[in-house]
Amino acid sequence: MLNGVLAGYEVPSLKVEVIDGSYHPVDSDQLSFELAARMAFRHACPKCHPVLLEPIMSLEVVTPEDYMGDIVGDLNRRRGQIVAMDSTANGARIVKAYVPLSEQFGYVTVLRTLSSGRATSTMTFDHYAEVPASLAKDIIEKSGYRVSDDE
Repeated sequence: MLNGVLAGYEVPSLKVEVIDGSYHPVDSDQLSFELAARMAFRHACPKCHPVLLEPIMSLEVVTPEDYMGDIVGDLNRRRGQIVAMDSTANGARIVKAYVPLSEQFGYVTVLRTLSSGRATSTMTFDHYAEVPASLAKDIIEKSGYRVSDDE
C-alpha cells in the first residue's frame, strides 16, 4: 500500500475481507502470506477504479475592494472554488475559497504583487478531493510508474 497502483502513490486506507483460505504447517509462513497479499493487492486494486486525491486548502484572503477582481481571477486560475465574499466594517473584503495545495506554491508572493502588498491570507488544510481526470492522466504518465505482477 506504500506504493499504490496509480503513479506509485500511497494508498491511505483500504479494507480487505478474506472470505476463504487455508494454512499448511510446512508451506505456510509469514513471507508466503505477505507475498500472496502483495500479489492480490496488485491484481485487485486496478479493477476497483482507483483515483488520485489531492489536499484541498481552505483559504481566506483579506483585501481592499480595489484588488478584488484580480485576486478572484487569480484564484480561479489556480482551480480555486470561491465559497464566500464578505465585507468588513472598515471596507475591506474577505474572500473565502477552497484551493488545491499544489496550486498554492508561491501564492503569497503573487498576492502581494496583485494587491501592492495590502492583502493578507491564511490557509489551512480542509479535505482531500479527486484530482481532475486530465491532470491525473498527466501525473500518472509523467511518473513512469508501472505495476507488474512481479513486484
